[in-house]
Amino acid sequence: MKKTVLIVLLACALPTVSWSQRLRKSEFESGMIEKGNKVGVWEYYAYTRDGRQVIVQKYDHTANKLVFFRPVEDVPYDVELQPGQWTRSRVDQPPMFIGGDPVLSTYTTKLVYPTVAQDRKLQGKVLVSFAIDTLGRASGHKVLMSVGGGCDEEALRVCRTIPNQWIPARKDGRAVPVVYEMPFTFKLQPVTQ
Repeated sequence: MKKTVLIVLLACALPTVSWSQRLRKSEFESGMIEKGNKVGVWEYYAYTRDGRQVIVQKYDHTANKLVFFRPVEDVPYDVELQPGQWTRSRVDQPPMFIGGDPVLSTYTTKLVYPTVAQDRKLQGKVLVSFAIDTLGRASGHKVLMSVGGGCDEEALRVCRTIPNQWIPARKDGRAVPVVYEMPFTFKLQPVTQ
């Protein structure tokens, strides 16, 4: 009888977490998974230059809401403050990919160096711009800085495969469309003898 009462008391004292939920933790994220979907508040991590792990974002996947973000350098964006009127401006909250740069890099590392570019020893940075609307959707991808040899097309291909998991920029308390610029670096590996 005492064991039964103790078990009931322990069960009541435990936090109410669905048994179908599982904790998922990796080097770059931590949170609960339920039926294969992220639920509740997730923490996303990155590393400082001195190697310390820091929280860069907390995102509530149940409410689809950013709870916290680590401020980054203040960068001006092309912002649509009125329909059809774009102005270079600073924002209160920059556009962010849910999970931060570490999660975004899982998509950008799928870059395939074109054979033509390798044969011609072309390397450098392709800069792709696209608009992120107030719902976090990306569109209007275009190359701003070119390398050639198929690198531009490859950067566009990869950029278009990135899911629409953007947190829109905010200015004066409201979401605003912005133009985001993303670099893709093509660098030849040194030949070892």
